[in-house]
Amino acid sequence: MDGYFIRVQKHTRSRFWINNVTVREANLAIEAGAVGCTQNPSYAWKMLTAEDGKAHAEQLLRRILTETPDASEAIVRLQKELVSEIAAIFHPLYEQSSGTRGYVSIQGDPFREDYESFMRFARYNKQAGANIMIKIPVTQEGLKAVGQCIREGFPVNATEVMSVQQAMDLCDVYDEAVKGMANPPKVYLSHIAGIFDEYLAGYAAKHEVDIPSDYLYQAGKIVAKKIRSLMDARATAVGFINGGARGLHHFTEWVGADISTTINWKGTAEDLVLQNPPVVNRFDNPIDEAVLDTLIAKLPDFASAYFLGGLHPEHYAEFGPVELFCSSFQKAWRNAIAFVPGTKATGA
Repeated sequence: MDGYFIRVQKHTRSRFWINNVTVREANLAIEAGAVGCTQNPSYAWKMLTAEDGKAHAEQLLRRILTETPDASEAIVRLQKELVSEIAAIFHPLYEQSSGTRGYVSIQGDPFREDYESFMRFARYNKQAGANIMIKIPVTQEGLKAVGQCIREGFPVNATEVMSVQQAMDLCDVYDEAVKGMANPPKVYLSHIAGIFDEYLAGYAAKHEVDIPSDYLYQAGKIVAKKIRSLMDARATAVGFINGGARGLHHFTEWVGADISTTINWKGTAEDLVLQNPPVVNRFDNPIDEAVLDTLIAKLPDFASAYFLGGLHPEHYAEFGPVELFCSSFQKAWRNAIAFVPGTKATGA
């Protein structure tokens, strides 16, 4: 009998991606059926502390420090080299699929998110491999950079999407950027449903909102269903990644959708491999109107995310769920930079 992820991809339109992997995890994920990989700005710190990666990461960092004394620049270079190694593992999938699978995404310094910095990191990181996908947040500055990356032929993972309006703005940017292009690059949007759910649960607890936890459990999926529906209506070529999983349900509840869900190996993908649950199309289950009405009425940020026009580009970066998501990257990036002074520069 095929494993769980193989069966998901055999019987539904859903796809399995893996997030922030070590070399060992990348190989395990591909064996289990992963067809793509997302890495984020916490990756360098993960590898500097991972049991099966820290010795190698430290060795790379020591060599990099012979080339640049700047800690932030050193982490940028370290991340690129580490992600390049993962891209090499996924490259056979990229080749076998004629460039439709096997992408590995990489994002820049989370403290430098203006247009010029986005483009500098994009052009630098794209050198890490033919199957590298440039990861850029869907903010006001990020949308400009996404359009330019598409025009330059870079595959893009447009991330930090928490709202319907962000998704539609990204699709508009894509439509404009690909005009006249015979072979536009592959572009995905990443809707971070798990972090969105975590944020709303925290808001409800902090403000003592009287709302069932069962309703909160469905919030991210309800927004995802609306995004997918609107994308289908406009027949966009933009792909859809579901990210930020905070439980197994952030994979299983999306099964059946034309969506790629990216999850960590430890605690999520590994558990689903072991549990090997039935493959059931859950994404197309109808939304209970009472649940939707309650979420809209009691959670202002849910309403902002759900309705077209609920947010404007100048406010994307400061939207609560986006800030929560970014805070983890920023913390890890700071930790990686703080690690640098204790590392002695040595040759390869």
